[in-house]
Amino acid sequence: MSEDDPFSSILSLVRVRSATSGGFTAGGKWAIRFPRPDKIKFFIPAKGECWLVIDGMGKPIRLRQGDVFLLATQRPFVLASDLSAPMLDAEQVFASRTHEIINIADGDDFLFLGGHVLIDNEAGRLLLDSLPPTVHLPANMPEAGTLEWLIEQLVREHQQGRLGAHFATAQLAQLMFLEILRVYVGGKDEMAVGRLRAICDPRIAPAIKLIHGDPRRDWHLAELAKAAGMSRTVFAVYFKSVAGVPPLTYLTEWRMRLAERALKESNKPLAAVASSVGYTSENAFSAAFKRVTGRAPKRYRAAIRQTFAESDVEHHLDEA
Repeated sequence: MSEDDPFSSILSLVRVRSATSGGFTAGGKWAIRFPRPDKIKFFIPAKGECWLVIDGMGKPIRLRQGDVFLLATQRPFVLASDLSAPMLDAEQVFASRTHEIINIADGDDFLFLGGHVLIDNEAGRLLLDSLPPTVHLPANMPEAGTLEWLIEQLVREHQQGRLGAHFATAQLAQLMFLEILRVYVGGKDEMAVGRLRAICDPRIAPAIKLIHGDPRRDWHLAELAKAAGMSRTVFAVYFKSVAGVPPLTYLTEWRMRLAERALKESNKPLAAVASSVGYTSENAFSAAFKRVTGRAPKRYRAAIRQTFAESDVEHHLDEA
């Protein structure tokens, strides 16, 4: 991974376990109530407009053609052309046809595309902890070009039914999620305190690049502060105000995220994993890992592999 791009290094750890998209066409008056999602959802009115109402989140939101909306909170929601229309139950309407475009009301003056991204619960915290509950990207914003192209490709894949369409829409859903993140990160002045804001802050970017570029090194506060052109005290206070944690805590947590990946994806002995993230002592590494993640490394490796095995079984059953 490039030390010049901490954003990519964070994304490289976040395992997108599944991504997909589907949708519906409609005409006239209609309304659908969706249950609480267990995944990150995105919504696109590819044709026409609709209302979006999220439980417990205030006034209805008007979604216009070409808008993109990300829902990162687990709340039930309603989509409707008319909020006074009889409410349909999404689970009954879509049943097992989540990857298709279906018609739910007479006419086709409205085309809605929806997708989800299921992120690894462990490394996914790097993103989820920094994302707001919702992100609304209007179609007329300056950065809309790539999103518009992705929307066009999703519509094409769904409507033409070409070979490999399901695989293609899954990849496009991942790209859509990435582009939403890029646009959100680009508006960093509105970002909440957290890791995404930290990697975009120009004042501490040099220090962040050092940490991501060489996490094995025993970085000292004075070195990181010097790279950022600040005194140790000013750097420490400012870094925490942006990242939400002190610099050396950020370093430790980043090392533990890298260790999580090594424990999941390799059979390296514990001592080798410890060394790869800057610990000469296996005991010191185990103590730090347990302090950050709540579990000892060996227990973590066993539990996460069992979870993946069960997930793979469920996936095969769903596909049968």
